[in-house]
Amino acid sequence: MNAPSDKTAAPNRRGRFGLYLLPLLFFVVMAGFFLAQLLSGRDESVIPSVLIDAPAPQTDLPALAGMDVPGLRSQDFAGKITLVNVFASWCAPCREEHPTLIQLAKDKRFSLVGLNYKDKEDNARGFLRELGNPYAAIGVDASGRKGIDWGVYGVPETFVVGRDGHLAYKFVGPLTPDAVSTRLMPAIEAAMAKTAAQ
Repeated sequence: MNAPSDKTAAPNRRGRFGLYLLPLLFFVVMAGFFLAQLLSGRDESVIPSVLIDAPAPQTDLPALAGMDVPGLRSQDFAGKITLVNVFASWCAPCREEHPTLIQLAKDKRFSLVGLNYKDKEDNARGFLRELGNPYAAIGVDASGRKGIDWGVYGVPETFVVGRDGHLAYKFVGPLTPDAVSTRLMPAIEAAMAKTAAQ
């Protein structure tokens, strides 16, 4: 049997070398894509919601037992600005944002309520007893079905509901003092101005 000539071996080596470069080329393309997203300046906390300017989803969730606050009901949104904060005890960013929520609860221009999402009630109670309860009402959404109605992507998320019962704003991610002053408070003030003008 004759050995392959150098003329046929060279194209085979080049073809194999090209195959070895494919993963590297794929990595470079993907890295470029992610870098472009990172440098685009797009704010990841702003996720468009089709629910903005629509009535808040009908909500009637039971109270978190043992916390001495009522459950979460849509009719309680009427006539006031309401912040609906979606939280869970298993959510690390919820723990990070909690001191900010404690401060927000001191502002009497609006009501801060909680939607406890896919959580165990004992864990939720322990979480709030440890860190403090900033909520005027807490609705338990153990199955996560009501969260779907609200368009929840994950926790934490915070919604601003206007006096007219319509969703005015959605913030995704943990609230920080900076996010409150630059994004959330302007949205609250816009909701107040809108209903005052009507």
